Amino acid sequence: MQLPKINIPKKYIKIGAWVIGVIMIILIIAGSIAYSKREALLNKMMAKAIAKADQDFGLDVKIGEYGFSGFSNVHMKDISVVPKNRDTLTTISDLTIGVKLWPLIFGDVKLAEIKLNTGNLNVVFKDSLSNLDFILKRKKKQNDDKKDKVDLSELANNLLNQILYKIPDQMSVKNLVLKINDNDTAKLTFLTTTATIDDGELKSTILVNKNEATWHFNGTVKPGKKQFDIMLFADNKKIELPYLERKLHAKLSFDTVRTEMKNADYSGSNFKISGSWSVKNLRINHPKISAQDIVVPDARIEADMLVGKNFVALDSSSTIHLKKAQIHPYLKYTLSPNKVYELKLNAPDQDAQEVLSAFPQGLFESLEGMKVSGKIRYALNFYLDSALPDSVQFNSSLTPINFKILRWGKTNLQKINSDFIYTPYERGKPMRDILIGPSNPNFTPLSQVSSNFKNAILTSEDPSFFSHKGFVQESIRKSIAVNFKEKRFVRGGSTISMQLVKNVFLSRQKTLSRKVEEILIVWLIENNHLVTKNRMLEVYFNIIEMGQNIYGIGEATRYYFGKRPAELNIGEGIFLANIVPRPKIALYKFNGSGGLKDYLYPYFKYIGNIMARRGLTQNDTSGYGFYNVRLRDGLRQYLLPDSAKIDTNSVDNDDPLPVIETQDASKNLFDRLFGRGKKDTTGTLQNKPDTLQKTKKELRQERREQRRKEKEEAKNKP
Repeated sequence: MQLPKINIPKKYIKIGAWVIGVIMIILIIAGSIAYSKREALLNKMMAKAIAKADQDFGLDVKIGEYGFSGFSNVHMKDISVVPKNRDTLTTISDLTIGVKLWPLIFGDVKLAEIKLNTGNLNVVFKDSLSNLDFILKRKKKQNDDKKDKVDLSELANNLLNQILYKIPDQMSVKNLVLKINDNDTAKLTFLTTTATIDDGELKSTILVNKNEATWHFNGTVKPGKKQFDIMLFADNKKIELPYLERKLHAKLSFDTVRTEMKNADYSGSNFKISGSWSVKNLRINHPKISAQDIVVPDARIEADMLVGKNFVALDSSSTIHLKKAQIHPYLKYTLSPNKVYELKLNAPDQDAQEVLSAFPQGLFESLEGMKVSGKIRYALNFYLDSALPDSVQFNSSLTPINFKILRWGKTNLQKINSDFIYTPYERGKPMRDILIGPSNPNFTPLSQVSSNFKNAILTSEDPSFFSHKGFVQESIRKSIAVNFKEKRFVRGGSTISMQLVKNVFLSRQKTLSRKVEEILIVWLIENNHLVTKNRMLEVYFNIIEMGQNIYGIGEATRYYFGKRPAELNIGEGIFLANIVPRPKIALYKFNGSGGLKDYLYPYFKYIGNIMARRGLTQNDTSGYGFYNVRLRDGLRQYLLPDSAKIDTNSVDNDDPLPVIETQDASKNLFDRLFGRGKKDTTGTLQNKPDTLQKTKKELRQERREQRRKEKEEAKNKP
């Protein structure tokens, strides 16, 4: 279809031509004036930038010579940057920078070109000081100026733009050296022989510690579209970081790391960054993580990061891939008005064997080689408001679907159903082999253990042992709240099942991987009914440490009382339950005559009252057998003198009982009940049930009474 012809009057055409002409003339005049004045403007800008660096950051910036090279390029020579009272940070022999003119008109400085020839960047750490301290100084100043006024989404957008604006369209870097010197013990040098960006294509060659390795950062960068895709790899070997080994005693290596940003823009009121990160053949070794190398053949995360006005979050649309296994994480950290921590993990129904095979090699040694069938799903929900820590939410569930164990791995998880050898460890060294079975004269079947001991230890250690499936989520939830309020680990959430697995199936290295492996084994045993509850309790009673080189209830009753386990009275049962968290200080709890020291009396009343309320013993106002506990005569020569004092000053307001002032008894009853940061010699972190709680009023009253008795005793002494 032919469009109708539009007739424009000639006078309008003439007017338009005159307007355009005038504008062009103005621009030409302005450009001519600016061009003629540009050296003066450059001098002014340089002086201002140097003064600002000194005022805001304490940096002494010197430039040997500078001037324009071409229309918009600035060429500089002999540049140095020295932080005040610190080592030289940067020296550059020759640098040319070009900026884009159009963005510059609107106040945005975007680099069009960088050429750098021979430069040094030195990062020096000396004790607690470094030549990067000026960054923290500036950050603190900004925080003081903008306190409670920062919009994180706007900050993220501006920060990302500033970074992207500094990536030029064209780049040529030669002989740029980065040196890291950390207290002269850990040194690292990167020499960038060449690094170029040509039409968005990045290529680089970096020599590490002279000729130890050759690294490459290659890929594509499109700062205008807010996109990049960069890969790090080495020539004919893995990427290794010996600096970490010298500094942190950690080994880290990998074949390749790839990072990609696909998009970055506002989504509603939130700033959203979409991208991915992946690694091939990652190898980690650190004594706190695992006793051996951990190998991750292939890991990838597709991530959507959200930055709101007052929060940062990893959106639930993100996916973590480990081989064929997948899990969807959700992380959110809210800064104001209260700090709030949120974590959700969701792994939908997937093949159990694929999940098991996805575990990194070397992480769970006892499960390696295990074959299973069926499916599993996992869900975790965690929410903690720092203003309301007691209302913390914690739910974790690993659900089996037609799950079966077809073949054991390195460890047969049913081995404790028959006779086996148990080897306790003392500070990482094996003590002796103990046969857990009738052939051992000290072995005690569950039916021959006094109910007084059985009920006392279940009350103090794990009251819901026969009803839970290895874990007590409410106990874990409360432990999180307590630890958060104390700002340190003062209480755990271990059950008897977890303590048993830790001692029987796992190594004695105190590592993160061992703890996770412990949880998995407990789940496998409890959810697949591999061992009955009675057998688990029987084995636990026969391996539990109850004194210096004393293991099991059979050895303990003969050692302390010269009795058989079936003959224990209520007081002896409560006493033996009391020493489980700190078995090596058991003898310190007796006075010179062989009776128990008075400070234990409230504990007996407390445990006894709980047992009585549950119908596990008769109500006893005289102390539930406290005065009937008598150490056998042969051991009394090893007792501490009766003058050993109670350290009441070490009692916190909420701690139930005081501490014995001896070298080995450095914790109070709260510590022993809830495992305050100390593990027993078998490596078991003792964690006690939520039922062992008193009101603050009761605790304070008991402490006042204890102090009164001590003062009276002190007055009566000659």
